[in-house]
Amino acid sequence: MGHAQQRRSAVHSAEYQYLLKRLRDARRQAGLTQVQVAKALGRPQSFVTKCELGERRIDPIDLQRFAKLYRKPLSFFLRTRDP
Repeated sequence: MGHAQQRRSAVHSAEYQYLLKRLRDARRQAGLTQVQVAKALGRPQSFVTKCELGERRIDPIDLQRFAKLYRKPLSFFLRTRDP
């Protein structure tokens, strides 16, 4: 499997889709718009939109920044799996 195929698969995995849903949920629970989040992070609104839609892969540092802004623990965004 090529690198691009691995990335596409990871973005569309159930776990990643869960993370994207929780990212949107957390923003809404915080009462923030995408514009407000982008401004707080010093990024364009398109960055937030693409992250929430799965068009841009979220790296761990960005996830940590979102979590801090939304006042959520990192565990809020991750589905735990039984071993």
